[in-house]
Amino acid sequence: MWDRYALGNEVFDAGVDHTLAAAEERKRLEQEAADFDLWHSADFLPEEDPNDGELLLDALEQEDILSELLRNANLNAPDVLTEEPQGTSEPKISDAWSPYESKMMFLLDTLDNLPRMRISNSLMNVFLWILREGGARDVPSLYHLRQVQASLRKSTGVPTTQHKSPKGNVYSMNDPRTLVAMDWANPMVCGHIRRYPVIPRDGVISEVYHAQKWRKDVDPHTLSPMYDAGNCHYYIDEVARLKNGTFIIPVRWLEYEDGNVCADAYAVTFDNQVRNLISVANVIDSETILVQASDFQNNFLDLKDMSLLPTWNGQTIESGHPARMPNPDRALAEGDPLYTSWIDVFGDDVSGNRSKSWNKHWNIYISHRNLPRKLLQQEFHTHFVSTSPVASITEQFHGIKQVIESTHKKPVKVRHGTSGAQMRFKINVNCGPGDNPAQSEVCGHIGVNGNQLCRKCHAGGTHEVKESDEGFHSLFEPGDPRSAEEIVLDVEYQVQLACLGVAQNVQNQQTKNGIKDSYTQYWIDYLIDQARTLRKEHPGRTTADIQSKLLTWVQEHKSEIYNPFLKLDGFDAAVDTPVEILHTILLGIVKYLWHGSHTSWTTSQKQTYSVRLQSTDTSGLSIHAIRPNYIMQYAKSLNGRQFKTIAQVNVFHVYDLVDTTRFLLTKAVGELTALLWMPEIPNMEEYLSDIEIAAANVLDLFALIDPSKMTSKLKLHLLVHLKADILRFGPLVGVATETFECFNAIFRFCSIYSNHLAPSRDIAFQLASQEVLKYRLTGGWWPAGDGEWKRPGPSVRNFIHDHPTLQALIGWTSNEKLVNGSFRLEPLKRDASQKIESRKYIPWLQTQGAKAVNSSEGTDSQWTACRFAIAGSGDKCLVGSWVFATSPFNAKQSVTGCIVEILAESEGKRAVIVLDVFEIRRTRHEIFGMPMLARRHEETIYAVIPSTDIGFLYNVQHDCPLAKCTASGKQPLIQERVESGLFKTYIEHKPIERFVINTHAFHNAHRLRAALERSLVVPILLYPLEVRKAKHTEIAHSLRATQKAKLEARAAQKKKEATTPADKTGSVIPKKRTRSEMEAEADDTEMALSL
Repeated sequence: MWDRYALGNEVFDAGVDHTLAAAEERKRLEQEAADFDLWHSADFLPEEDPNDGELLLDALEQEDILSELLRNANLNAPDVLTEEPQGTSEPKISDAWSPYESKMMFLLDTLDNLPRMRISNSLMNVFLWILREGGARDVPSLYHLRQVQASLRKSTGVPTTQHKSPKGNVYSMNDPRTLVAMDWANPMVCGHIRRYPVIPRDGVISEVYHAQKWRKDVDPHTLSPMYDAGNCHYYIDEVARLKNGTFIIPVRWLEYEDGNVCADAYAVTFDNQVRNLISVANVIDSETILVQASDFQNNFLDLKDMSLLPTWNGQTIESGHPARMPNPDRALAEGDPLYTSWIDVFGDDVSGNRSKSWNKHWNIYISHRNLPRKLLQQEFHTHFVSTSPVASITEQFHGIKQVIESTHKKPVKVRHGTSGAQMRFKINVNCGPGDNPAQSEVCGHIGVNGNQLCRKCHAGGTHEVKESDEGFHSLFEPGDPRSAEEIVLDVEYQVQLACLGVAQNVQNQQTKNGIKDSYTQYWIDYLIDQARTLRKEHPGRTTADIQSKLLTWVQEHKSEIYNPFLKLDGFDAAVDTPVEILHTILLGIVKYLWHGSHTSWTTSQKQTYSVRLQSTDTSGLSIHAIRPNYIMQYAKSLNGRQFKTIAQVNVFHVYDLVDTTRFLLTKAVGELTALLWMPEIPNMEEYLSDIEIAAANVLDLFALIDPSKMTSKLKLHLLVHLKADILRFGPLVGVATETFECFNAIFRFCSIYSNHLAPSRDIAFQLASQEVLKYRLTGGWWPAGDGEWKRPGPSVRNFIHDHPTLQALIGWTSNEKLVNGSFRLEPLKRDASQKIESRKYIPWLQTQGAKAVNSSEGTDSQWTACRFAIAGSGDKCLVGSWVFATSPFNAKQSVTGCIVEILAESEGKRAVIVLDVFEIRRTRHEIFGMPMLARRHEETIYAVIPSTDIGFLYNVQHDCPLAKCTASGKQPLIQERVESGLFKTYIEHKPIERFVINTHAFHNAHRLRAALERSLVVPILLYPLEVRKAKHTEIAHSLRATQKAKLEARAAQKKKEATTPADKTGSVIPKKRTRSEMEAEADDTEMALSL
């Protein structure tokens, strides 16, 4: 605390009494604070009634001890730290800042709910005190602030409900229905929601709703069932008439990128023969036709009212089409539009501490998959549902499943954010992204250490099977696929075996098929104990009788004892847990490669690698700054971000630091990772072929280096499932978990500042408050108590648009695209007197553009330098960037090169780039296998290109092996922003005009492959298909020989230990010498010395 603070003639007094008694009291309080460690702003809140989900989190009677100390220190702010007087009048709500009573209350609530800037009660008390002392208006007490927040949570918030799992564990959950409804009712979000599977423009697949699951695989009844034509609704499975008079039955609604709707439909034909003056109709359900929604004229109800419903023939009636009319969803909708919202459910175990002390919580987050990936990759659109230190993911999902299924019987009503119309929606689960252990738990799989190591197929077996010729080869291909239905049947059979009371039988079944559901295992153990108890208590009862009794109990509790993920309609756990590229590729394949590469390096080789890595040209890589010394120092503890860097550039630095096979693996891994991080797929067939070849090369090279990895590492085998998952979900970056993993930091802040007595509830409350704050800031609507819908006042709605900093703080990214061809001038410099210099212009004749072969600007025209120009891809292109652009000589062709100058004319209306033009060689680099750039006839050619014609930025590396570049340069070592006097070496690139196009780079990988000839980028199979199996057989032979040698060596070691001489007690420790022996030895020594 300050004793005195002076500003001008005003004296700030913190209320410190300088009398001796007061000084002694301060010392006592300071000692208390030190003794009890109170200066760390920890909040100590007593436990509240867990059944009352709407109690104030921080009422005055729960103030922490630091607030007590502040009061005892005679701070003159009692109205901030004490309870509001009884009988105070209700504050008037300002319309502009509604639902807040003032701007101050709005700002304080915003400050208190920033996701990554959590503050404690003590710090909030200090803020309120400072505001009051500074003369701010409308400063509430902490008590009143908490009252307002609790009131807002009740009226506009996300409901937090308490649940008890079937195992008896208690946890709290934020209602997923409300979280999804907030997207529909948010005017800034609802316009991006896709109601139906989307037919991609030009066949380019970039989103989940473009891919095969929504388009073909999933049951059409789980998709949005109707189309709103304005005056009527058309449902699937109901006959409708088109404007041309034909009849059809829509079976799946679709939409185009522009929002126009169409439908897959069955055609309806009529027999030529008329019976009793009535034509008999037949449904052609062997194939579908595509019908535009604009061609529909009458729906089922219209036809019924007009008595125009067809008379169906016997085959159609037998197929069940008439029985599905009208669609049951029509009654559920009650005249409102009805759609389906798909969610991804992410579950993981996370520590609630920032320290290394592990405080395990199981967390569940969701994202709304009807939104495009560009939104879902923002923190704003990751929604917390539940957490618990005691209830597992499957236990918590038991309650979530009930909520999801409730929407199928009673769809959620919501006001559309822009149209204002009332609509309804159901919820279904799209997929379950997560790391491999979490996905195995979702699938009821035994885990990666089981004989059947794969959750998606039946690959694997015993060690003998996996090391046999056929078994080893089978690991390189997908096995017989698993399904949720098959897994449930296996688990049910295990439950039946458990009712016999013999645990070994259950274990044998689990080992045989690789199915061991951790959720149901609790009940299996319970049933085994019950069967044994019944047998002991009633020896006369037969085993069959005991089993029958227990199975009756199982039937009565069927909904509680089976994994809820396996019982959820529309979600197949074995298929809908896609390969996750963060954990499987970066923290799996790339990590294995990195470990095998660096562990054998000498100190000199590590230094060489660090210097090379530091010299990497990072333009066009979209990665963080490379820290080579850190990477080598902590080579065994790298994270996904560093592995992402290694995957893209390592091939240029290890070509002479590893053996030939491992370098081939480095190239294969870089090629595969670049393909997997492509954000869109222009040609699915071609792309899947590339993925299949690249994955096969990685597997074959890993098997060559260490065959045992193929039999023990699940992440390697999962590469064979990449093709199926991409076909089902589109680009795998769309189902990556990086956004969810980043959200763990927000959860951790809430965990730290909870009272730790009811962590599940307190964390859910806090994250629900953050959700609602984001919702209010973006202008969402909510239902009021009177049935009307309300939204925040205009000042609240507009606040976020005027404050980009706040957008970043809540994880919102503006969708405004950078304008192609726009540019920014170089910032003005300051002279020696710190005055800003005027902008300098030079005539065209003095620019590099004057040397261009197509120079056409006036020689006296004035130009100034630009800092960057925006490409068509949205990239910021600087001087030195390598780009593809539209050729100034032929608009149908492209040209590539390095930007040497960016110039804007004096009027500032347009800009041009001066491009140092290179041509692409027709052959690949002999070492890196990548396309090469070189000057045509070794001549420097400049071309002037309008900034609007820049296509995209890409990464290029210098051809150091050809130029024989070495670490011959020295530069000062900067420490603490000053020159330390030490020097460090760096790579001096020799002046050779040949460069390598980095096709391992993730950024713009899809654009780069489209711009290059197919022959330069297509993966080349390491082993042709006709010899690949024979090669695997050869590797299997070597594996068996290696394993046999290890077993023999281990047996010999045990035999040697068994035959080692020992005393009678079996100890090999030498016996302690007696005193007489030591004296005799001393006498002998003296005699020897005397001689």
